[in-house]
Amino acid sequence: MKTLRLMYRGEQSFDFPKLWRPALIGSLVLVLLSVGSLATRGLNLGIEFEGGTSWEVEAPGASVGDARDALSGTDAAAGKIQILGGDSIRLRADLDEVEAIAEVTEVMAELGGVAITDVSVTTVGPSWGDQITGKARNALIWFFIIVAGYIAIRLEWKMAVGALVAVAHDILISVGVYSVFQFEVTPATVIAFLTIMGYSLYDTIVVYDKVREISGRLTGTGRYTYKEMMNLALNQVLMRSINTSITSMLPVASMLFVGSFFLGALTLQEFAIALLIGIVVGSYSSIFLASSLVAFMKSREEQHVAVARKIEARGLAGDGTRAVSADDVALGKTPTRSARPTADRPRATNAPPRPRKKKKR
Repeated sequence: MKTLRLMYRGEQSFDFPKLWRPALIGSLVLVLLSVGSLATRGLNLGIEFEGGTSWEVEAPGASVGDARDALSGTDAAAGKIQILGGDSIRLRADLDEVEAIAEVTEVMAELGGVAITDVSVTTVGPSWGDQITGKARNALIWFFIIVAGYIAIRLEWKMAVGALVAVAHDILISVGVYSVFQFEVTPATVIAFLTIMGYSLYDTIVVYDKVREISGRLTGTGRYTYKEMMNLALNQVLMRSINTSITSMLPVASMLFVGSFFLGALTLQEFAIALLIGIVVGSYSSIFLASSLVAFMKSREEQHVAVARKIEARGLAGDGTRAVSADDVALGKTPTRSARPTADRPRATNAPPRPRKKKKR
């Protein structure tokens, strides 16, 4: 509880540079698992991407086995069967002949005990699926181009590289989760992925803007390395990132719960699952991946290398939290009354002397 209180007041100091290495190793493992799953299992693409025919009918009490037995004599016997919320059954098969589709529709109507007109039938041609796939790919490409250009102009190109690597990391891990658990990928999922990228970039740019503000004030002092300034920025925006993530996850989790157990809306489930995964991964990558990449590149600039050598020559640590609570004046903060002088924050010597009280005669 004490740690949480200190975090909310901005007084807790974490040594993020020491956490970057294990975090990068963890990210590498997750990326390799995602790539391996995509190579071996692939994605469970929806009918909008692959084409084919989909049937959906209300069939209370019917199971996947019952549907499989009913379809055993049709061309859709090897199709994919799903039980949806609200006792609905969905069948998907690669059929495009009118007679075969009509036969399967009759079987699905008998399974649900309803009229043929009550069976929802959707047919998507292969060319339409190819168009949807191409549009989704083009949307991702243009997104990366526009975002990279904006960050490079607004901040700098090194921060643009770090942000794009973090976004690619988020998308790859999110898609990997869909591959591992074989969640269906639909247009709603693609929209959720685009939303994930926007959220991840928002969190990353908040960190970058803060470190730019801090480095603008402290670089000229020649007392702190870029890692220390990045560490200070992360400590100052940590609670903002955590609060933003929690407030974003609560409505998404509610949407997932309501969509799954009350409404039976599959589209809500698909959208909410992608968003929930992306929010968690995006918050993680902004703090541990995007920041570490920029700190790595900026620390190799000539001015920051010179500062690091100067600090090393003085025998001071340059990678930890040495500067987290230092230089309150330069950071625009006012020290509290309870603050005591330390090795990094000595007692101010330029304070005006206290007026002496005149003795009464």
